[in-house]
Amino acid sequence: MKRYCRTLELRDDPEMIARYEEAHANIWPEIREGILSVGILDMQIYRYGTRLFMIMDTVDDFDFEKDNERLSKLPRQAEWEAYVAQMQGCDPNAPSTDKWHLMDKIFSLV
Repeated sequence: MKRYCRTLELRDDPEMIARYEEAHANIWPEIREGILSVGILDMQIYRYGTRLFMIMDTVDDFDFEKDNERLSKLPRQAEWEAYVAQMQGCDPNAPSTDKWHLMDKIFSLV
């Protein structure tokens, strides 16, 4: 299993943050199915203020660039990205791989 940790900044607007959380509490079925179909086994998003932190566990042969590109072409994915981009504090036209920044692991207890 591979693990990716990513971060993104939301717009500093309580109403937009609430909409973002509501969208993720009720993720569209096609989005969930697409995520799983490209080899993402689990995805969790945490929020602190406007800062999001995503943990993404994938199959061993997951290729970050290739499989995210494949994901972007699946049903309703572009629509979902456009919808949540309204609440994100980044270029709404940027692909997900440019919005969500990969983080470097700097410590592991085990």
